[in-house]
Amino acid sequence: RAAELRDEILFKQPDSSYLGDCPICCLPHPIDQSKSSLMACCSKFICDGCDYANQIREFDGRSLEDKCPFCRHSPPESQEEVMKNIMKRVEANDPIAMSQMGRERYKEGDYKGAFEYDSKAAELGDVGAHFNVSCLFRDGKGVEKDTEKELHHLEEAAIAGHPDARYNLGCLEGKSGRHERAMKHFIVSANMGHKMSLDSLK
Repeated sequence: RAAELRDEILFKQPDSSYLGDCPICCLPHPIDQSKSSLMACCSKFICDGCDYANQIREFDGRSLEDKCPFCRHSPPESQEEVMKNIMKRVEANDPIAMSQMGRERYKEGDYKGAFEYDSKAAELGDVGAHFNVSCLFRDGKGVEKDTEKELHHLEEAAIAGHPDARYNLGCLEGKSGRHERAMKHFIVSANMGHKMSLDSLK
């Protein structure tokens, strides 16, 4: 019965993007992450509509100073300032900032550091961090390979509406011969606009 309830939650079509709502207009973020911007000053995802509205407001007010539409601070002028801002948010236990720091550590090749930051962010509920941790467990970077833990983090991310995590789950199920479950995952992520899932159903 517990497995049935878990599947019921797992295969439910998410109501919105895993990015949540824009903190300004309170509308759900698009699934396409390129239509939202992550502010380097406050670690908030702002939809392109609110970002554009802020640019128009500044232009109409003839303001020459660009400011964040959320926190009203000027954008950082250097990478050093960006990292300083992220660390401030990390110290405030901001999961998005922790996930950002995890990505920075990963790019530097510090996989153990990436795992530590992303694991903490995942504990605090960051969906993207769950996906990142699943990839680290899959590849054995910064941590020993663990398919069971990879699957757990993929499921947590998929339930929260992460289309790439859902697609990866479908691939894992397909490789294990559970084709019906794989198709269910692909259908859910295809409905969210995930191209590779849609191609897998053709």
